[in-house]
Amino acid sequence: MTSTTVTPGRTKAASEAPADPSATRQRRQSRRRRPLWRNWQLYSLLVLPVIWFVVFRYVPMAGNIIAFRNYVPGGNIFGEGWVGLDNFTMFLSDPSFWQVFRNTIVLGGLTLIFGFPVPLVLALLLNEVRNRGFKRFVQTTTYLPHFLSIVIVAGMVMQLTSATGSINQLLGVFGVHRIEFLQDPAWFPAIYVISEIWQTAGWGTILYLAALTTIDESLYEAARIDGAGRLRQIWHVTLPGIRPTIITLLILNIGSFMAVGFEKILLLYNPAIYDTADVISTYLYRVGLQSGSFSYAAAIGIFEAVIGLVLVVSANFISRRLIGASLW
Repeated sequence: MTSTTVTPGRTKAASEAPADPSATRQRRQSRRRRPLWRNWQLYSLLVLPVIWFVVFRYVPMAGNIIAFRNYVPGGNIFGEGWVGLDNFTMFLSDPSFWQVFRNTIVLGGLTLIFGFPVPLVLALLLNEVRNRGFKRFVQTTTYLPHFLSIVIVAGMVMQLTSATGSINQLLGVFGVHRIEFLQDPAWFPAIYVISEIWQTAGWGTILYLAALTTIDESLYEAARIDGAGRLRQIWHVTLPGIRPTIITLLILNIGSFMAVGFEKILLLYNPAIYDTADVISTYLYRVGLQSGSFSYAAAIGIFEAVIGLVLVVSANFISRRLIGASLW
């Protein structure tokens, strides 16, 4: 009769033997897929936006190839003669381009400097209002311009600033000579920036008001116990609480710095005020669609997009280094 000897060490080693690598990989993949299948209803909401971005944002990027070709309208965008960087050299040496580039920088900068703080200030003021009825009235009144058509807004601006408009009639009451606002290039930047602030300020407060609701009320109570007044509470509690939202919106606004409102300027400007009103987008419309220089216009569009990308990346980098908040 033979005896069987069991070695404890070998039994323990056998029990601790590694599992099948393929089975472990499958379990990990299953864990990764689980949230997707569990929340498929929410993820399905992304289908249409993704399709929209692919069709209207990414697919048209293939058309940028005409910036490096001698494209003829109606021809094949991939089959015309290759001209390399000739179109880029052409607009970089064109004085007209640098004039519209300067106008774009000026209008974009003024809109950013004067337009960006207004929604923030308005949101802070509304946050301090305790009368709910008055607060809703102000919100509704400031939101309404956002829903007006650009054509209506441009018509209102033209009516107010015309020679017989409301502003000149008011100036006449005080004995001031009437001003041809839309015939004088010096007045256009102010007209554009003021109309842009009026149209977008109320709508821009929505994100700030939503961010203000996430601030813990106990922080305000602690500040009041320490003797902080309204202004100090805003400075030490409110603004730090919504700082990530402020930084995010600021970076996005810097990214759209070059995309000055095409429709409004196109409806308001005329050859008499091209010196200050003509921007890159309207210049592209004239040389690209009206003159048929599609390759030249595509080269300018790529140049504008590259500048926007550099601005976004730079603003995000600086914000992450100095403040610690960024988009990525």
